Parts: sequence; structure tokens; C-alpha cells
Amino acid sequence: MGLCLASTCSPAAPLLYLQSVTVMQCSASLDVLFLLDGSYSIGKGSFERSKHFAGKLCDALDIHPDRVRVGMIQFSSTPHLEFPLDSYLTKQEVKERIKRTVFRGGSTETGQALKYILHKGFPGGRNSSVPEVLIIISDGKSQGSTALPATQVKERHITVFAVGIKFPRWEELQLLASEPPERHLLFAGDADDAANGLYSTLSDPVCTATAPGCKVESHPCERRTLETVKEVAGNYVCWKGSKQPNAVQASVCPFIRWKRVLIKHPSRCFRTVCPDPCDSQPCQNGGTCVPEGLDGYHCLCLLGYGGDAHCAAKLSLECGVDLLFLMDSSAGVTLEGFLRFKAFLKRFLQAVVGQDSPMSLGVAQYDDNVKIPIELGQHKDAFSLMKSIDALNFSGGRTLTGRALQYIAQHGFRSTPVFADVQDDLPRVVVLLTDSKSQDSVAEAAKYAKDQNLFLIGIGSSFMRAELTTVTGNPQQTIVYSDPQDLFNRMPELQRKICSVGNPEGCQAQSLDLAFAVDASSGVGLENFLRLRHFVRSSCLHFVVNRDVTQIALVIYGSKAHTVFALDTHTSNSAVLQAIDQVPFLGDSASAGSALLHVYSDVMTVQKGARPGVNKVVVLLTNGGGMQDAAAPAQQLRHNGILVFVVVIGDTERDTLLRVAGSPTYLVHISSYEDLQYYQGLIIERICEEARSPVNLCKPNPCMNQGVCILGPGSYRCQCHGWEGPHCETRVVRGDSPRSPALPPRSHVQWSPRGLQHFPRPLRHSKRQMDQRH
Repeated sequence: MGLCLASTCSPAAPLLYLQSVTVMQCSASLDVLFLLDGSYSIGKGSFERSKHFAGKLCDALDIHPDRVRVGMIQFSSTPHLEFPLDSYLTKQEVKERIKRTVFRGGSTETGQALKYILHKGFPGGRNSSVPEVLIIISDGKSQGSTALPATQVKERHITVFAVGIKFPRWEELQLLASEPPERHLLFAGDADDAANGLYSTLSDPVCTATAPGCKVESHPCERRTLETVKEVAGNYVCWKGSKQPNAVQASVCPFIRWKRVLIKHPSRCFRTVCPDPCDSQPCQNGGTCVPEGLDGYHCLCLLGYGGDAHCAAKLSLECGVDLLFLMDSSAGVTLEGFLRFKAFLKRFLQAVVGQDSPMSLGVAQYDDNVKIPIELGQHKDAFSLMKSIDALNFSGGRTLTGRALQYIAQHGFRSTPVFADVQDDLPRVVVLLTDSKSQDSVAEAAKYAKDQNLFLIGIGSSFMRAELTTVTGNPQQTIVYSDPQDLFNRMPELQRKICSVGNPEGCQAQSLDLAFAVDASSGVGLENFLRLRHFVRSSCLHFVVNRDVTQIALVIYGSKAHTVFALDTHTSNSAVLQAIDQVPFLGDSASAGSALLHVYSDVMTVQKGARPGVNKVVVLLTNGGGMQDAAAPAQQLRHNGILVFVVVIGDTERDTLLRVAGSPTYLVHISSYEDLQYYQGLIIERICEEARSPVNLCKPNPCMNQGVCILGPGSYRCQCHGWEGPHCETRVVRGDSPRSPALPPRSHVQWSPRGLQHFPRPLRHSKRQMDQRH
């Protein structure tokens, strides 16, 4: 069997040519003897290649004491037994021993080596009780006759493979090889191909059959060798004798040059070919099949798939919604963009639509006009749905997004219930896919759609962010992508947003004490302070405010800190939002340290409504001014189990910020106030991660008046000194005087259009109480 070069092979389309033979092994009882040429004509470099080839051939053999045994002889001037067949009985041992074989050098006496085998047999073999295979690796340039001993070896029913190394003399190797020679001639230059050829030849009848579906095929190939040839390079003037005495005759003589020429010999090669395991197209939903060996494969799945090994849908819309996709088909989005949206829509729906999906969906497209080619609930199976999406055509008119939203709000969800008395009360979701600025106003149309109880989600490229946020009314309902491929990476995000309809996005059932500390100094300025105030307001919408779930406090600060409302002041979202709307701008210098110290001593305390056993978070909103004194109180808060989350807008030295935040995880650095809204989801997500973390019931200390908190199994108690009560809140009164509770100090603040109004009476009471303590 000869070498099949890559340039000359033409395999049939459905077949896989095996480039690695580790999966194809001869497992029969077999004695294999390597006969390695170690002569000077081979040289040390080619000898090393011969050793590598022998090791690769071992990969095609199931080496085991009861199956294939391997031995080796090196020959040059004389043959030398490197190791007999019964020395090494595992594949790894044989290959390691082959690697250690040392080049000997000498003349090429192939005939003498064959006579050695005729005389000694296969050293360590099983005495012809099993088939014997001789593999000769040589350049075929023997310095003696090989014809007779080669014939005698083959007459003993020894199968002989002749393997050419370097640029072999193929005529001699053909004399050495068994019949038919084209199936027993190999080339060591391509070890994998030759090993496969060895297996192909031995598979019938010596070795066990090839894997199911595999077969041996012949194909055209070529063998190469270098030969020295004589060529006429030109003529020169030479002098020859003449018939006349004492005379010479000038003549023209040929100039001969010897040249080494690469000779190609056309041949037929044989290889084992097997069906490609990917021919059956096992990967679903656009997955790519990658063959692994003889009959294995794995699937590379698109995003959103990979629920199993064959790329089943990984996403699912287990939520019940009425879902309508509104696709931009205007000239501004271009044909390419429209086709991209179609591909995204198909891939997303293939991933999420199942037989048991509780949602109904439709598709609309718009430019100057709006069409609803796929009515809500029209298709009950994925196949017909995909067919209808394929039939959508690009129209290319003006981009009238506002008009489209108005139309969908009026006509998109007109569906007839199955029974007249059954009302369809599923949440209604519109997913807008656009990549072109609208040529009409979208704000009023979006407000109208939301007034009709439609939940809007916007998808577009980065430059559409502002318009999409106007449409949805919330940056958290906007999905932007950086490049076309990134669009497809957003499928899981879209699935989450669709299923978040009707569910509070904040920490839901997780209890949390949350305080906002807002920079109201002149460094921020009135306009930016109003942005910070709006950010706090919109963030509070993500939490359920009551005594059992989330309590929220608000502190503003300039050079001094002021409590706007404490944790226990408001018990509803509406009350919190109303109070935030009244917060005034202060306008003096900033001291973030004073604000954090105020939160520590006068906000996150049991006296002011902080709940034992509930996680506590402080969100500091600042432009970075006045941070020099903030690191120590921030560390004090953390030491007492209160997370400090720092949100900085503008340019500030990062090292200072990190000391306050304690970790990059709790630091968000935003370039401008306009971008603050886009980070709201990230900030709330991290706050809620903290709300779900384990709680130390004694941090912060729930015990008042220097009481010591002592942890118990799932509980705590306060050890009081001079005070009593569950939290050491009541002074012990001695003598006959009646016992009266000592009121904890409070900082009462009332908001009015004129700003802060302090109640003097509680402050005087606090002073008296402090005097009592001393």
C-alpha cells in the first residue's frame, strides 16, 4: 500500500478519511516483528523518523499478551535483536522501548537480516501458532541480493510489509513486500496514513472486522523517490588523435552532468473509509456537528440552545404572556437589518416556543403603515410559525415608530377568547425591534400604549438607546447591542425581561434595610442633584416597602448630614416617593465621612427602626468630593455588618474610592449624570445579592445603651448593665419611684417648602437623657 498525498486524494463526499488510527485497532492474536534499517545510508535523522513511524503503527495494534505482541530487530552490517516479542506486553511499554533504540550505523545488509529471521524465527514469538507479520522499514538500497531470502520468508507464510523511508528505491521494496505489493507497500513519511493502510490490509482476514459501515477503498495516489540520472549539459572542444603522425584533430565532445531527480510513480492506494457520524445531522437548531474519531461527534450549539447534547432549546418562556413582536421594516433599518431581525426572531422563538408554552404570540411590521401578518395566537405549532416568519418581506418606507405603537395599542391584542365568558387577562408584552430613529414622536404614543396596560421592551443598537428608553420609560426594559453578533447574545436577557412582567424586580421577598446617602453639596449642583433624587426615586420603585420586606431611609449631606426620613418612618412605596419629591438642595461643601458616620450612629440603629436579623445596605451617591474622611466610618459600618455601596459620578481618584467601598465589587464609577440611569439594574442587582447573604444577628449591635449582644442558635439576647428590656432600652429605676421608660434620642426632621424644620422639644429631651448617662 502506498502513500496517498492530500493533493491527489478525492474521497467520496459522505465518507470520512481517518487521519488518526487510535480508534482503529487490530485485536487478533498476532506476532509483529519490526525490522529497522540502521545503516549509514539511512542516517540518524531518518532513523529517528523510522522509530516514530514504528510507534505510530503500534497505535493500530491492540498490544496485549493474548492478542498482539511486538518485537524489534535493527540491521545494518549485521542484525541486532533490540527486544523479543515477549519482553513488553503493553502498548505504552513497547512505544517507550522503541524510543530508546539507539542508531548503530554500518552497511545496508537487508539480505543478512532476512536470513537471520529464517534461521532464528520470530524471537519470543508463538512458533507460527498465530499469524506472523514482518514490517521492514528501509530505504531499499541493500548492498547485497535480497530476492532469494525475501521469497523464502514469504514462503513461510509470513506477511511482509515494506515501508519506504526517506527517498526509497521502490523496486527493491516491491520485491520484499507480500502480494499484492500495492497493499503491502507503505511510506513512513505519513505515519497516520500508513498505519491506516496497515490496518486496512490486516483487517481481512487476520484482524477483526472494521467498525460497522466502514470499508476499504482504493484510490489513485503516487510514490516518490530521488534517482541519479545522466544528462547532456552541452558541448565542448576536445582534441582527438589523427591518422597523420604528429598531428591532432579538434572535435566537439558532449559535456555530461549527473543530476538527482524527483521521480513520481503513479500507484493505487488503499484506505479504510467510514461514514461521517455527522451525516445524519444530529445537531438541532442550527448547531454545528464536529466529528470525534470513528463514530463520535459533539455539537457546537448556538446561544440559547444546548439543553442537551443535540442543541435542544435551553431557554423557555414558562411565564404566561401575550407577546407581540413589532419589527421595523423601514428604509432606515435597511434590508440587511430587517433580515437580521428576522433571523433573531426565528432563533429566539425556536429556543423558547414549546408544545406546552403558555404564551400566545404574534408578529407585526411597520414603516409608513403597520401590518400584522401573524395575528396573536394564530399559530399553535413552531413549524407553521417559522414558515410565516420566513414569508415576511421588507417594505422600506418611512420610520414612523410612534404611529406603529399607537396602532398596536389599539389593534394588536384584539383576540377572541375560546369561550365568550372567558377573559384573556395575561400580561401583554410588545417587543420593539428597530435600528432607525423615528421620523415621528414616540413619547406620546408610548405613553398611550402603557396606559393600555402594555409592557414595552425595546431592542436596538447602541445609538438607539435614548429613543428606546423614551419608548419603554425604563432603561431596564431596553436592550442595546454593540454589533450584529451581539444581538444574538441578548436572547437570554430578552427572555428574562419578558418573564419579569408583573413581578417586582427588586429583592422581592428578601427583607432589607436600605439607606441612601445623597450628596447635596454645591460641588454636585442643583441640576445634577435633581438627577440623583430622580435616581433614588426610580430605584425605590423596585422594592416592596413595608415593615416586613424593605425599609428605606434617606440621608442628604453637605458639610453636615440630615435624615430626611428614617427606616421606620414610611411603610408604603407611595409615602416614600412623596417624601423624596420634597427633598431640598443644600448647596454647601461636602463631607461624605460625616454622612456615613451619621448613618452609622443615627440611621442603622434599633432605635431608628433597623431590624435585627435583616441585611443592611448603604448606597452613597456622590460626585467624589469630600471623600477624604469617609474611609474610617465606611470601615466601621462594614465591621458592623452593613454593606457600603459607593456610586461615583465624574472623575475622582480611584484609590480613595476603593478605600471607602472596601472592594471593587461595591464601587460603580459612572462618567456622567446622564448615564446614571443605565446602571440602575446593576446597582439593584448587587444590593439584592447582599439581601440574600447570611446574616449575623448581632451586627449591627441591636442592644442599646452599651448592651452586649450574645448569639444563640438562630437567636440573640442582650446583656444589659444598668438597663433592662429586650434591647436594654429601659433604665433600671431604684427606690420607690415608678419605673418609666427612657426614650431613646431621636433626630426629628419635618419637611416643608422652606426646608428643614427641627422640633426643639425632642432635642432638649435628648440632651437631658445624655446628661443622665453621664
